[in-house]
Amino acid sequence: MEFPVDATLTAQAYEFLAQLVYERSRIRLGFDKQSLVSGRLGQRLRALGLSNYEQYCSLLRSPHAEDEISELIDLISTNHTHFFRETAHFDVLQRDVLPALTGRLGFAQRPLRFWSAAASSGEEVYSLAIVLAEFARVRPAFTWQIDASDISQRMLDRCRRGIYAAEKVELPSPELLERYFQRGFGEREGYYRVKAELRRHVGVQYINLFQPHYPLPKGLDVIFCRNVMIYFDVPSRELLVNRLTEQLAPGGYLFVGHSESLIGISHSLKSVWPSVYCRTC
Repeated sequence: MEFPVDATLTAQAYEFLAQLVYERSRIRLGFDKQSLVSGRLGQRLRALGLSNYEQYCSLLRSPHAEDEISELIDLISTNHTHFFRETAHFDVLQRDVLPALTGRLGFAQRPLRFWSAAASSGEEVYSLAIVLAEFARVRPAFTWQIDASDISQRMLDRCRRGIYAAEKVELPSPELLERYFQRGFGEREGYYRVKAELRRHVGVQYINLFQPHYPLPKGLDVIFCRNVMIYFDVPSRELLVNRLTEQLAPGGYLFVGHSESLIGISHSLKSVWPSVYCRTC
């Protein structure tokens, strides 16, 4: 079925969609995003056999629309990422944060717990896992676990598989590629997969950062929540930062994106490096 030429996204329909997206995800869609939303949802209308956006809005208002609302949020969310994005964070983690945590807690007490809270397709997660695995290579008693979450089921499926096009796997050194990835052959030629011994440290699950409760233990040591708060308004950022703070152990660290700032919101974290914060109590 071809997309009907008269199925334009009206201002009224867009206002409804933007409000619904905000209520469910806190993603703020301004008027400048109308053409982006239309582009991302056009194929969905075709798949559902709908001829206009008013019909789609009616579907979203129906009593059994939860699955479609999740599909909407998935399609709207932005998932730009790559391996070792914002490299300085991984340098700080390896050079300063991990020695501080293990010096305070010791190696044998318990695994260190990390949360990649906007994991997307997994490049951040496995970059973090590589740093931790490298740290553990010369510290056999060091144990660790990463929880990876996202609002997009589509991206989480990619994260679970851990398969990436060869040109996307850009790492700090060639040795890391050989140590932590398997080269694809046959149908998988031109792809690499994260090795099982790395993937076994990673648990992947759906989490909406604004859902009532997180299915994670409190007392986490490090949370990466990077390049997602730029899509939220100030009240939502403040709510999220304080919820993340509650998940951290005293002395735990929150990493946010380099383009993000906690200026203008009320929080109890201490700034320790650019875009890195520590819970002090």
